[in-house]
Amino acid sequence: MPDPEPTARPRYGRDEPYEVFEIDDLTLDCGRTLRPARIAYRTYGELNAAKDNAIVYPTWYSGRHWDNEWLIGEGMALDPDRWFVIVPNMLGNGLSTSPSNAPVPHDGPSFPPIRVRDNVEAQYRLVTERFGISTLPLVLGWSMGAGQTYQWAVSHPEMVQRILPFCGSPRTAPHNQVFLDSLRAALQAAVGFDGGRYTVPPAQGLRAFARIYAGWGFSQAFYRDEEWRRLGNTSLEDFVVDFWEGFFLDGRDPNNLLTMLDTWWHGDVGATPGAGSTEEALASIRATAIVMPAEKDLYFPPEDEAWAVSHMRAGTELRVIPGVWGHFAGGGKNPVDTAFIDAAVAELLARPSGI
Repeated sequence: MPDPEPTARPRYGRDEPYEVFEIDDLTLDCGRTLRPARIAYRTYGELNAAKDNAIVYPTWYSGRHWDNEWLIGEGMALDPDRWFVIVPNMLGNGLSTSPSNAPVPHDGPSFPPIRVRDNVEAQYRLVTERFGISTLPLVLGWSMGAGQTYQWAVSHPEMVQRILPFCGSPRTAPHNQVFLDSLRAALQAAVGFDGGRYTVPPAQGLRAFARIYAGWGFSQAFYRDEEWRRLGNTSLEDFVVDFWEGFFLDGRDPNNLLTMLDTWWHGDVGATPGAGSTEEALASIRATAIVMPAEKDLYFPPEDEAWAVSHMRAGTELRVIPGVWGHFAGGGKNPVDTAFIDAAVAELLARPSGI
């Protein structure tokens, strides 16, 4: 008798199909309405009959759903054989409704401002209306995904049982905003940007954008120790061109980048209606949490997240990712960091729910 067919495993990568959830009218925090708002997403695993095994794992600045797949897989904490992992793409990232795909007259620089809360409310509509889910065992995310994670726990405390924000914050710090302003200036000053009405994305501006980013994404120690060689690069210039310029020239639209940048700049759970302040918003979180900054993150240093944890419920853990990879400790590029994060996810999922 022949062996049974093996269980189908999810195929990963940017070329695999994804789904789109359409919201007829999504009124944004700024007062404008997207008609419609389309949320691109991909799922991994199967939703069980009780609908209590769903995990939300939002994307990050300029990331797409496949960029989150390094933390999903057989034998990992986010194992699709056990969990139903939903990866929603942020508004503005080029797959969900964005300046690059919005209809006239809302396209390009006329696209409305998006806030973190807008993304979370769209994701809430996806989770509840498309899937009928009322409980989330975990929400987690890297960088801007971490900001969305905090917002989920503030906006829907009755629903989110656990959170694991890594290399991100509930409120964008002033130093971080200065960095974002430099990125904005590089794009807007580029030859051919034309106030955002370009016909061809200005490659010169994207290269300058990437060069600024290169000084922030990894730590000083990462460069001093030439850790970029572990990514296959042969010189510092090779790394900056291959990794950084290549990243932002790979189909990233400047108006999309500016929209997401503005979302990041204004990130603050304290702006949630009824929250009162950032401190009060953090205190309202009921979810069991492990907060994971990276030791040498230049955007979201551990002391900032220690401050956040000090305002959260008793028992919230601050667990610092050690090492020199800075912000990209959470980017899935270093196997040691990946194992550290994966272990924390497994441990958190084994802890009692906060609600």
